[in-house]
Amino acid sequence: MSLAARPELSGSSAAASSAAVAGAVDELARFAADLDYAGLPAPVRERLALMLTDLWGVAAAGGRTPEQQALCTAWQAGPGDSPVLGAGFTSTPETAAFLNAVAACQLELDEGNKHAQGHPAVHVVFAAMAAVQLESRPVTGTEFLTAVAAGYEVAARFGRAFTRHPGWHTHGHWGATGAACAAALIRRLPVERIAAAIDAAAGLAQVASWDMVLGGQYTRNLWAAGANLAGLNAARLAAAGLTENDGAAGMSLGTLAGSLEPGLLVNGLGRDWLLTQGYAKLHSSCSYTHGAVDLALELRPEHVIPEDISFVQVHTHSLAAPLFPGSGTGAPRNRLAAMFDFPFVVANALTAGEISPASMAPDAPGFDAARQLAARVSVAADPAYDRLLPAQRRTRLEIRFTDGTVRAAESPNPRGDVDHFPLDRTGVGTKLTALIGAGPASRLDTAVRSLPDTDDAKAALNILRTLMTSPEGDTQ
Repeated sequence: MSLAARPELSGSSAAASSAAVAGAVDELARFAADLDYAGLPAPVRERLALMLTDLWGVAAAGGRTPEQQALCTAWQAGPGDSPVLGAGFTSTPETAAFLNAVAACQLELDEGNKHAQGHPAVHVVFAAMAAVQLESRPVTGTEFLTAVAAGYEVAARFGRAFTRHPGWHTHGHWGATGAACAAALIRRLPVERIAAAIDAAAGLAQVASWDMVLGGQYTRNLWAAGANLAGLNAARLAAAGLTENDGAAGMSLGTLAGSLEPGLLVNGLGRDWLLTQGYAKLHSSCSYTHGAVDLALELRPEHVIPEDISFVQVHTHSLAAPLFPGSGTGAPRNRLAAMFDFPFVVANALTAGEISPASMAPDAPGFDAARQLAARVSVAADPAYDRLLPAQRRTRLEIRFTDGTVRAAESPNPRGDVDHFPLDRTGVGTKLTALIGAGPASRLDTAVRSLPDTDDAKAALNILRTLMTSPEGDTQ
């Protein structure tokens, strides 16, 4: 079917939409170009450091998984000086950016943002790192940090303004806009070229199907990585003068993949920072399951006998609905499928007492027991909870036991949410110590906190090589 044959894709309404999107992107580019680190609000600077520490630590942990090790072995990576976190080697900036973004997705522990409906950090940070490593001039730590803050904000605002087709997963599309912004800033492109890069990135989006995620197809873990490279390449297009900001995002994201509200891209820009609204994940599963995991851990008896549980009922918001199909099958085939199987995640929390990389591994001792219990876990969306989004991702869980007793509880948000027991520097340190060891976690915290004082971000980022190994004495 031709474009003209589809009225929703042609005519004055589409042109008007493109013009509005182009205007909003211009405003985003001006905002990004005018930023400087010293002028960032203190809560933004603090959250930025916390986000980077969390993300890089999670990536290092993901780099140590069997899945990531197998991928790195098969990758045939070229030589270079850029660290591939947790993998024990270095490669080109582009390869390191790609593999590090994959590693950050491995365990479903990377930072997210409920207002952006996804994970801005993992789409942006590794592109910014690669842009620093590709520059021939020294890039200061404050330049890098400012670019990441701007890129995160652009990506998060696209995530907020974008209403996806229900079949699309949240990775690999809108986040590339922030990656492009960060890369363009590091390249010191003028404001009109920054806008062109942002808009071009929206035209490099990937088709990200929920079905592939639920089926445990590993392709999913490459989508965020692809967004990082899309952002780098969009900045290259803009630097070459081969693309303009003509509102193409209004067609790609705003028509083909869903809808896009231009006003939400810029409302409160410079005042209401979405960067400060991110959450840190405590459980190794999709964030939509985390409220239920918190409640399952709160309500479970000290010594759980799965046969004593007759039924578990979960009510939550409809954002989690893609995780409902197959409810009660209890048969995820690998770690990836398990992390997105809502009944299995709840069952695993009840039987294992945690949702961790260890408990979600298919060879974990309690994995089969969790599969069996998952058949007695039912999950449903409550329209009343949807009316509370995005401020609340409310969840209620009820456990019925064979002796007739019932335990139930409700929570407004998962723990780690900015509005519900958020993690501070100590909390993130505790999380990363459990994942990568006390020594690497401490070195990472020190490296991130020293970034504002460095004149050479490339050298500072290469310190992340220390996360590849665990020196004698580190606690794993």
